[in-house]
Amino acid sequence: MKKIVPTIAITLGDPAGIGPEIIAKTLRDPRLPRGFRFEVLGTAKGIRPGKLTDVSARIALKALDEAAQGCQEGRFAAMVTGPVQKESIARLRLDFVGQTEFLARACQLPDEAAVMVLTDPKLTVALCTNHCSLRKALTRLTSERIVQVTKITREFLKQRGIAKPRLAFAGINPHLGENGLFGDEEARLVAPACQKLEKEGIPLIPGPADTVFYQAVKKKAFDAVICAYHDQGLIPFKMVAFETGVNVTLGLPIIRTSPDHGPASPLAGKDVADHRSMVAAVRLACRLVKNRRNG
Repeated sequence: MKKIVPTIAITLGDPAGIGPEIIAKTLRDPRLPRGFRFEVLGTAKGIRPGKLTDVSARIALKALDEAAQGCQEGRFAAMVTGPVQKESIARLRLDFVGQTEFLARACQLPDEAAVMVLTDPKLTVALCTNHCSLRKALTRLTSERIVQVTKITREFLKQRGIAKPRLAFAGINPHLGENGLFGDEEARLVAPACQKLEKEGIPLIPGPADTVFYQAVKKKAFDAVICAYHDQGLIPFKMVAFETGVNVTLGLPIIRTSPDHGPASPLAGKDVADHRSMVAAVRLACRLVKNRRNG
């Protein structure tokens, strides 16, 4: 009986950015796992490197649509998305705020079904809110969301071989609010979430955001940090893992990973782009496919 080789879709991202270069380098990289096919979606023909246009954005959007549909239909075992410029795509599709939310909607799920996680051997962060203003992030944050993100992140870490993940929550306010002196979110939102999780046997340790990442990275005290909003997690993450980190979307029926950076259009066409994050994204996608197939 002929063995079925799983296919990983790789979207080119915005072809005017560094996507074509880092994907080409990745496909030549000996670190790619064997036993998989890789299909690149999108084209850079006729596109001028470094010049982001509606045409290049349309190519990126079409590839994203095709990959999402192919994953849901079973043609692709997973998808790895190249970097796009959100503003360019938003001119074509007004409700576009990011690939994470786009994929949730493609799966007929609400935006909040998708959990954005950035991961690397040095640090893993999970976001309770994704692409929105800080003002909106604080209004969207709920105890229920903290519980949801914590559970999903814990399962992801267990899939990666960590039997008892150690999880921290990065404080929203300075010094965890100083008992209400700097805000009530810790008492009103975080404490009830931690209590609910504790009852289910899932410890979540709140820590001041100015020290919790030091504890996670330098002291190895935590396997992941749950963060209230986008930059709270991505600033420390990119400080320690910009070249090798991976963005993975959890909570959806499809597998999606991506490099942790944008299209970097000023570097396009110069053959200087670092492809290590793309390699890591493809490797993680393959590992998640294997995990899923092994139950």
